[in-house]
Amino acid sequence: MRRVVLATRNTGKIVELRRILAEAALPVEIVGLEEFPQIGDVAETGLTFAENALLKAHAVARASGLPAVADDSGLCVDALNGMPGIFSARWSGTHGDDRANLDLLLAQVSDVPDGRRGAHFACAAALALPSGQERVAEGALHGSIIRAPRGTGGFGYDPVFVPEGEARTTAELAPEEKDAISHRGRAFRALAPILAEMIASE
Repeated sequence: MRRVVLATRNTGKIVELRRILAEAALPVEIVGLEEFPQIGDVAETGLTFAENALLKAHAVARASGLPAVADDSGLCVDALNGMPGIFSARWSGTHGDDRANLDLLLAQVSDVPDGRRGAHFACAAALALPSGQERVAEGALHGSIIRAPRGTGGFGYDPVFVPEGEARTTAELAPEEKDAISHRGRAFRALAPILAEMIASE
Protein backbone atom coordinates (compact mmCIF):
# COMPACT_ATOMS: atom_id res chain seq x y z
CA MET A 1 0.00 0.00 0.00
CA ARG A 2 1.39 3.37 -1.01
CA ARG A 3 1.06 6.12 1.61
CA VAL A 4 -0.53 9.34 0.42
CA VAL A 5 -0.81 12.37 2.68
CA LEU A 6 -4.10 14.23 2.81
CA ALA A 7 -3.09 17.81 3.53
CA THR A 8 -5.59 18.60 6.28
CA ARG A 9 -6.09 18.36 10.04
CA ASN A 10 -9.88 18.60 9.66
CA THR A 11 -11.05 15.22 10.95
CA GLY A 12 -14.44 15.51 9.21
CA LYS A 13 -12.71 16.07 5.88
CA ILE A 14 -10.26 13.20 6.46
CA VAL A 15 -13.11 10.77 7.20
CA GLU A 16 -15.08 12.00 4.19
CA LEU A 17 -12.17 11.79 1.75
CA ARG A 18 -10.98 8.40 2.99
CA ARG A 19 -14.52 7.13 2.30
CA ILE A 20 -14.57 8.62 -1.20
CA LEU A 21 -11.13 7.32 -2.17
CA ALA A 22 -11.88 3.89 -0.63
CA GLU A 23 -14.76 3.55 -3.10
CA ALA A 24 -12.23 3.89 -5.92
CA ALA A 25 -10.37 0.84 -4.51
CA LEU A 26 -6.95 2.47 -4.87
CA PRO A 27 -3.98 0.62 -3.33
CA VAL A 28 -3.17 3.60 -1.10
CA GLU A 29 -3.20 4.34 2.60
CA ILE A 30 -4.51 7.83 3.29
CA VAL A 31 -2.88 9.58 6.24
CA GLY A 32 -3.63 13.05 7.54
CA LEU A 33 -1.33 15.79 8.76
CA GLU A 34 -1.77 14.59 12.35
CA GLU A 35 1.00 12.10 11.49
CA PHE A 36 3.33 14.97 10.51
CA PRO A 37 3.33 17.45 13.40
CA GLN A 38 6.46 19.07 11.99
CA ILE A 39 4.53 20.34 8.97
CA GLY A 40 3.05 23.74 9.72
CA ASP A 41 0.01 25.38 8.21
CA VAL A 42 0.35 26.48 4.59
CA ALA A 43 -0.74 30.04 3.83
CA GLU A 44 -3.62 30.02 1.34
CA THR A 45 -2.49 33.01 -0.71
CA GLY A 46 -3.95 31.87 -4.03
CA LEU A 47 -6.79 33.68 -5.78
CA THR A 48 -8.64 30.50 -6.78
CA PHE A 49 -9.56 27.18 -5.20
CA ALA A 50 -7.11 25.41 -7.55
CA GLU A 51 -4.21 27.70 -6.64
CA ASN A 52 -4.78 27.18 -2.91
CA ALA A 53 -5.11 23.41 -3.28
CA LEU A 54 -1.84 23.25 -5.24
CA LEU A 55 0.00 25.42 -2.69
CA LYS A 56 -0.98 23.00 0.08
CA ALA A 57 -0.29 19.84 -1.92
CA HIS A 58 3.19 20.95 -3.04
CA ALA A 59 4.19 22.13 0.44
CA VAL A 60 3.14 18.84 2.05
CA ALA A 61 4.71 16.69 -0.71
CA ARG A 62 8.03 18.50 -0.26
CA ALA A 63 7.94 18.30 3.55
CA SER A 64 6.80 14.67 3.78
CA GLY A 65 8.54 13.16 0.76
CA LEU A 66 5.24 11.45 -0.11
CA PRO A 67 2.53 12.10 -2.70
CA ALA A 68 0.17 14.68 -1.25
CA VAL A 69 -3.45 15.45 -1.96
CA ALA A 70 -5.09 18.70 -0.91
CA ASP A 71 -8.37 20.38 -1.60
CA ASP A 72 -9.73 23.86 -1.34
CA SER A 73 -13.43 24.31 -1.38
CA GLY A 74 -16.09 26.77 -0.43
CA LEU A 75 -19.56 28.15 -0.91
CA CYS A 76 -20.20 30.64 -3.71
CA VAL A 77 -23.45 32.62 -3.24
CA ASP A 78 -24.98 34.29 -6.30
CA ALA A 79 -26.40 37.25 -4.35
CA LEU A 80 -22.94 37.91 -2.85
CA ASN A 81 -21.18 37.91 -6.24
CA GLY A 82 -19.72 34.46 -5.63
CA MET A 83 -18.55 35.11 -2.09
CA PRO A 84 -17.54 33.83 0.43
CA GLY A 85 -15.74 31.64 -2.15
CA ILE A 86 -12.09 31.06 -1.21
CA PHE A 87 -12.76 32.89 2.08
CA SER A 88 -15.50 30.45 3.16
CA ALA A 89 -13.60 28.95 6.12
CA ARG A 90 -12.74 32.38 7.54
CA TRP A 91 -15.73 34.45 6.39
CA SER A 92 -16.47 35.70 9.92
CA GLY A 93 -12.79 36.51 10.53
CA THR A 94 -11.91 33.40 12.54
CA HIS A 95 -10.69 30.42 10.55
CA GLY A 96 -12.85 27.34 11.02
CA ASP A 97 -15.59 28.90 13.20
CA ASP A 98 -18.43 27.18 11.34
CA ARG A 99 -21.24 28.67 13.40
CA ALA A 100 -19.99 32.25 13.15
CA ASN A 101 -19.43 31.88 9.41
CA LEU A 102 -22.90 30.45 8.91
CA ASP A 103 -24.60 33.13 11.04
CA LEU A 104 -22.82 35.93 9.17
CA LEU A 105 -23.79 34.48 5.80
CA LEU A 106 -27.46 34.16 6.78
CA ALA A 107 -27.47 37.75 8.01
CA GLN A 108 -25.96 38.97 4.74
CA VAL A 109 -28.64 37.30 2.60
CA SER A 110 -31.57 37.84 4.99
CA ASP A 111 -33.22 40.34 2.59
CA VAL A 112 -32.68 38.22 -0.52
CA PRO A 113 -35.98 36.69 -1.74
CA ASP A 114 -36.30 32.91 -1.88
CA GLY A 115 -36.15 32.77 -5.66
CA ARG A 116 -32.78 34.52 -5.76
CA ARG A 117 -30.86 32.54 -3.14
CA GLY A 118 -28.92 30.37 -5.60
CA ALA A 119 -25.46 29.14 -4.62
CA HIS A 120 -22.99 26.38 -5.33
CA PHE A 121 -20.29 24.54 -3.48
CA ALA A 122 -17.02 24.38 -5.44
CA CYS A 123 -13.99 22.16 -4.85
CA ALA A 124 -10.56 21.87 -6.42
CA ALA A 125 -8.64 18.70 -5.50
CA ALA A 126 -4.90 18.76 -6.20
CA LEU A 127 -2.28 16.04 -6.28
CA ALA A 128 1.42 16.88 -6.01
CA LEU A 129 4.36 14.47 -6.09
CA PRO A 130 7.71 15.17 -4.38
CA SER A 131 9.14 15.43 -7.92
CA GLY A 132 6.98 18.51 -8.53
CA GLN A 133 4.41 16.89 -10.84
CA GLU A 134 0.89 18.16 -10.27
CA ARG A 135 -2.70 17.62 -11.38
CA VAL A 136 -6.01 19.23 -10.40
CA ALA A 137 -9.62 18.01 -10.67
CA GLU A 138 -12.67 20.14 -9.89
CA GLY A 139 -16.26 19.54 -8.85
CA ALA A 140 -19.35 21.60 -8.07
CA LEU A 141 -22.76 21.14 -6.46
CA HIS A 142 -25.51 23.65 -7.25
CA GLY A 143 -28.42 24.51 -5.00
CA SER A 144 -29.78 27.29 -2.80
CA ILE A 145 -29.47 28.81 0.67
CA ILE A 146 -32.33 28.38 3.15
CA ARG A 147 -33.15 30.81 5.96
CA ALA A 148 -32.30 28.69 9.03
CA PRO A 149 -29.96 25.75 9.61
CA ARG A 150 -31.32 22.19 9.43
CA GLY A 151 -29.55 18.90 10.11
CA THR A 152 -26.62 17.73 12.19
CA GLY A 153 -24.47 15.96 9.61
CA GLY A 154 -21.63 17.41 7.56
CA PHE A 155 -19.82 20.58 8.53
CA GLY A 156 -19.35 24.17 7.42
CA TYR A 157 -22.32 25.55 5.48
CA ASP A 158 -24.02 22.16 5.02
CA PRO A 159 -26.97 22.99 7.34
CA VAL A 160 -28.14 25.90 5.14
CA PHE A 161 -27.52 24.46 1.66
CA VAL A 162 -30.20 22.53 -0.24
CA PRO A 163 -28.91 20.83 -3.44
CA GLU A 164 -30.91 21.14 -6.67
CA GLY A 165 -33.63 18.47 -6.80
CA GLU A 166 -33.51 17.90 -3.01
CA ALA A 167 -35.76 19.01 -0.16
CA ARG A 168 -33.10 18.24 2.46
CA THR A 169 -29.98 20.19 3.32
CA THR A 170 -26.59 18.55 2.83
CA ALA A 171 -26.45 18.28 6.65
CA GLU A 172 -29.61 16.10 6.53
CA LEU A 173 -28.22 13.66 3.95
CA ALA A 174 -26.66 10.34 4.95
CA PRO A 175 -22.87 10.38 4.43
CA GLU A 176 -23.05 8.11 1.37
CA GLU A 177 -25.82 10.26 -0.15
CA LYS A 178 -23.74 13.40 0.33
CA ASP A 179 -20.61 11.74 -1.10
CA ALA A 180 -22.53 10.73 -4.23
CA ILE A 181 -23.40 14.32 -5.15
CA SER A 182 -21.02 16.58 -3.24
CA HIS A 183 -18.54 18.96 -4.86
CA ARG A 184 -15.76 17.24 -2.93
CA GLY A 185 -16.96 13.78 -3.92
CA ARG A 186 -17.05 14.80 -7.58
CA ALA A 187 -13.60 16.39 -7.47
CA PHE A 188 -11.97 13.46 -5.66
CA ARG A 189 -13.66 10.82 -7.82
CA ALA A 190 -12.23 12.67 -10.82
CA LEU A 191 -8.81 12.78 -9.13
CA ALA A 192 -8.78 9.07 -8.16
CA PRO A 193 -7.76 7.66 -11.58
CA ILE A 194 -5.17 10.44 -11.95
CA LEU A 195 -3.74 9.51 -8.54
CA ALA A 196 -3.57 5.83 -9.53
CA GLU A 197 -1.82 6.69 -12.80
CA MET A 198 0.68 9.12 -11.28
CA ILE A 199 1.81 6.98 -8.35
CA ALA A 200 2.12 3.97 -10.66
CA SER A 201 4.43 5.90 -12.98
CA GLU A 202 6.71 7.20 -10.21
